[in-house]
Amino acid sequence: MNGASREALAAARERLDALMDNTSVDAAKLGDELAAVTTLLDREVSLRRVLTDPAQAGEARAELAGRLLGGQVGGETVDLVGGMVRSRWSQSRDLVDSLEELAATADLTAAQQSGALDDVEDELFRFGRIVTSSTELRSALTSRTATVAAKSELLRSLLGGRANPVTERLIGRLVTRPRGRSLEAGLESLSKLAAHRRDRMVAVVTSAVPLTDVQKQRLGAALAKIYGRRMHLNLDVDPEVLGGISVRVGDEVIEGTIAERLEEANRRLAR
Repeated sequence: MNGASREALAAARERLDALMDNTSVDAAKLGDELAAVTTLLDREVSLRRVLTDPAQAGEARAELAGRLLGGQVGGETVDLVGGMVRSRWSQSRDLVDSLEELAATADLTAAQQSGALDDVEDELFRFGRIVTSSTELRSALTSRTATVAAKSELLRSLLGGRANPVTERLIGRLVTRPRGRSLEAGLESLSKLAAHRRDRMVAVVTSAVPLTDVQKQRLGAALAKIYGRRMHLNLDVDPEVLGGISVRVGDEVIEGTIAERLEEANRRLAR
């Protein structure tokens, strides 16, 4: 996002945080309603253009949103969306992307309030690893010809009763309403949002054997010192790394595996 949209999203995040501080607000319900508005504006291109038209006064845009949503969603959702459409957006699609982020954030806040945020983070990561390792499953979940009902039923068979309800809702929306993203990119985005709830970064750690609790604590402390932020470690075991560990933080990869060293040696010999 650029310029005006980035500022509008920052303001919307602040308003959402203020709402979440109010214990009377149902975070899960708010997330569902924001997701429904996201779907509406993603589908109705002309409507979202009207709601982000800089030629119209912000208050007029907010009043229109209130008339459309009033009675369909709760007052908190109407107020939050109204505040968003009062803002200026660089492009109309940025409004929809921001609504989707706020919907996910509200759900993650619900998990945090119930003490389940760590579980949700781990489940999102594990689900991503399962999808990556199964071409057949990925194809079924991302098929353009499969119906929403079929995808939802498949997810129920995979996650129903085995994952936190927040995890089920987040993955369900991602699979049934991908909005042009890859499944992997969507899951990574959700993981980053979950980490942000605790003001920490995500490190994907791959090792040949499971790390001990002491090793995890030492690695987390070392990475926190390097990046200046607390770290959430997503741990993966892959015997092919042949020892050592590989750590990915965002786009940066720290390699310490024997396999990588062998590959580097082979590259040097081939020169």
